[in-house]
Amino acid sequence: MTDAVGSIDMPDAQDEASADQDSKKKARKGGKRGKKGPLGRLALFYRQVVAELRKVVWPTRNQLSTYTTVVIVFVVIMIGIVTVIDTGFEHVVKYVFG
Repeated sequence: MTDAVGSIDMPDAQDEASADQDSKKKARKGGKRGKKGPLGRLALFYRQVVAELRKVVWPTRNQLSTYTTVVIVFVVIMIGIVTVIDTGFEHVVKYVFG
């Protein structure tokens, strides 16, 4: 039978037994990370950060200048649009309220 949202159906006995076994397996703590102290975990974190940063594709100087120019032009255009809209609303409000 399919479960529906808000169903009050009770799970089968087999499902409960497998859930108990899964919870016993997951209850185990420790492993590689659990045995290290705070300095070991900090060193592991640092190594993982460096490893992730090595995966990053960094832009070249030319790409960076192009992206920066595009962002600045976009921001200037948006400032212009917002200024025009704000001025239009100002004139409408002055006309309506005197």
